[in-house]
Amino acid sequence: MSTDTPPRAPEPATGGADTASAKRRWSFPSAFTVLVAVTVMVWALTFVLPAGRYDTRDGSPVPGTYRPVEVATGFRERLTDLFLAPVNGLYGVTDPQSGLTAPGATGTFAGAAGVFLFILAVGAFITVTMRTGALDAGVARLARRLRHHRSVLLVVLMAVFSLGGTTYGMAEETLGFYGLMVPLMLSLGYDRMVAATVIMVGAGVGTLASTVNPFATGVASDSAGIGTGEGILLRLAMWVCLTALAAAYVLRYARRIAAEPARSLTPPAEDDQRLRAEGGGRADLTGRHRVVLGLFAATFLFMIFAVVPWADLHVAFLPTLGWYFPELAALFLVSAVLVGLVGGLREKGTAEAVTAGAGDFIGAAIIVMLARGVTVIMNNAGVTDTILDALHSAVSGTSSGVFAVLMFGVNLPLAFFVPSSSGHAALAMPILAPLADLAGVSRALVVTAYQSASGWVNLITPTSAVVMGGLALAKVRYDQYLRFMAPLMGLLLVAVAGFLALGAAVG
Repeated sequence: MSTDTPPRAPEPATGGADTASAKRRWSFPSAFTVLVAVTVMVWALTFVLPAGRYDTRDGSPVPGTYRPVEVATGFRERLTDLFLAPVNGLYGVTDPQSGLTAPGATGTFAGAAGVFLFILAVGAFITVTMRTGALDAGVARLARRLRHHRSVLLVVLMAVFSLGGTTYGMAEETLGFYGLMVPLMLSLGYDRMVAATVIMVGAGVGTLASTVNPFATGVASDSAGIGTGEGILLRLAMWVCLTALAAAYVLRYARRIAAEPARSLTPPAEDDQRLRAEGGGRADLTGRHRVVLGLFAATFLFMIFAVVPWADLHVAFLPTLGWYFPELAALFLVSAVLVGLVGGLREKGTAEAVTAGAGDFIGAAIIVMLARGVTVIMNNAGVTDTILDALHSAVSGTSSGVFAVLMFGVNLPLAFFVPSSSGHAALAMPILAPLADLAGVSRALVVTAYQSASGWVNLITPTSAVVMGGLALAKVRYDQYLRFMAPLMGLLLVAVAGFLALGAAVG
């Protein structure tokens, strides 16, 4: 999944009293705290920013039609909007006459209830599958089968983790694989950096180039008012190329370390010799595990089939189902029950796993709700179009390629302060997506720019428990990891900018 609900990561035993004291003095706030602060800040700004409106056509703002307007909401109404922001973010309804959103209004549904339920359903499905042990066993069997083909093993493992990232935003789930990967990589003559980056960079680059990741692509597409399948061809090309680039980079380092161990960025730890002897542990992949993995893959393949607009791609022999969050939530709930029963969890175990999975992902769902509440505050105060007009003025006259790269740059600081991919999407897309209409480019390109920025930052951000927890488990220092990642981050930055410019040119 995304970095929305990070578990408590183990702390590396490398600091002393000074380190502990520093951690007590300051720690970066959670995504919840950041979004609450943003909510209050935006609410305060509505008293300063002038209200304005664009004329719209088919839901898109019409260039050149922005004008100041009077909004008949006083302090009391604004205070009510602040108080009800999370509720409006979940199930607010926009009145077509006044344009105001409230829980009991009649009109167009504006809340994120559909996304909220979908996230819980995905959480249930992922947790049920993990509890069957099929994913762990599958990766372990793959590692054992290819251990005598070191280069092939590295590339295949990175592709597997990248596939998890691009399809469902694999993040916290990776923490369970370090216990397997560290002994395996050490036994193959590599170091702990290789073990860490096969997992972290593999899944991270996959998330950067998300194709149908519900926590990034799904939430962003919903907030942008487009289907999840729009722009999938560009994202698919990005995923293939960036995964190959990252795999080649890690493989180059691994080969260098195998030939010259002294060049390792991570000096040997005390227990490395013992772990080399363990060599990656057992790989008991049962027939039941195979069936579960088949169901797991089939669910995501069907999701892709159901959301892709085949008619728009001129694929006449495949029907366009046009599924959206309600249907997809039902798909993952049904699949969770089926996987649990087939995987041997039985009725009680399946029910407990479904409940636990939804509970594990409730943080991600609440973050989307909070971010959508910020959008409601801006819309009710009439300042959304004012901000949109200011952004349009800033990028006016740029080419479509430059615009796409600028959208990537705008999202980089947002990704740092809001490391939750779904919260970032729900916060930024309502403003940035209409900006694409004014610039004459596809909204799908803005979605791609957002998720690329979010994924790029989350490869190295110290605010992520996936990064810091993974490094702690692998016993790799953060400064060592940054030194390893610096050239790759530059390569990825250039490659993403090139893909965005290409997407603008052909879109």
